[in-house]
Amino acid sequence: MSNNPFRIQPPQRQPRDLRKTQQQQQLPAVDLKIQMRMKNVKYKIPVLSGKGGVGKSFVSSNLAMALASSGKTVGIIDVDFHGPSVPKMLGVRGQVLTADDDGINPVNGPFGIKVVSIDFLLPKDDTPVVWRGAIKHTAIKQFLGDVKWGNLDYLIIDMPPGTGDEALSVAQLVPNISGFVIVTIPSEVSTLAVKKSINFAKTINTKILGVIENMSYFVCPADNKPYYIFGEGKGKKMAEEMGVDLLGQIPIEPKIAESNDLGEPFFLKYVDSPASKEFINIAEKVMKLMESNGK
Repeated sequence: MSNNPFRIQPPQRQPRDLRKTQQQQQLPAVDLKIQMRMKNVKYKIPVLSGKGGVGKSFVSSNLAMALASSGKTVGIIDVDFHGPSVPKMLGVRGQVLTADDDGINPVNGPFGIKVVSIDFLLPKDDTPVVWRGAIKHTAIKQFLGDVKWGNLDYLIIDMPPGTGDEALSVAQLVPNISGFVIVTIPSEVSTLAVKKSINFAKTINTKILGVIENMSYFVCPADNKPYYIFGEGKGKKMAEEMGVDLLGQIPIEPKIAESNDLGEPFFLKYVDSPASKEFINIAEKVMKLMESNGK
């Protein structure tokens, strides 16, 4: 990866400088860079799930497009290092990151969305990312502090499954997180795991904007009736039990899988589909939550 604009090294202990103020000692240089970049981002929203296979990256990508289609300036960081899929879902896979003296240039996606992912740095499709937690932490620092995000209304952070290294790093490094969006599907196995994600957000005293239930139902074209393949009402019940809002329910549509496999942005191609309309409704709820609170 000779063209890699990132220079990721394990974090090293910083020497103590007694001449610095206590605040400066708590904010190493790289964190000051993050503060400078992130001060121009109004709302930072990590998208989290307790388990894999629930369509979290699909939700992150299409929520970003729905927000951008409403006239908002949007960026998205893909911190799922071991399974980065945001670039393909946004139709920008195969592009590369470039850099200049001021930092790293994000890839330009649909609706002008600024995109950063480790996928842009991998030489081959089957190249694994074999990193321990410290390297991931350093990479997230660079995604936040070295990339030229500019002025953004929304920064969506697509998280890997679970509440491990990446979730802790994002919680530690991102200043003033606006709130988590939690993704589930209507199955008992998924909702049980997602409860852990909700409790993770509560543990670190971060607001939860709400839950999005993906794959909620399928509308049969023959009779136009909804069929609840994974069960009915489980996402809503779980949200009520955990004291959080249900932001929306995304239906199953064959065109979703087709678009994702082809690397075509679903929301952009099928903006009038029921799923895309639900993403617009969810985006409107998120904007209302953020902008009414002035956060």
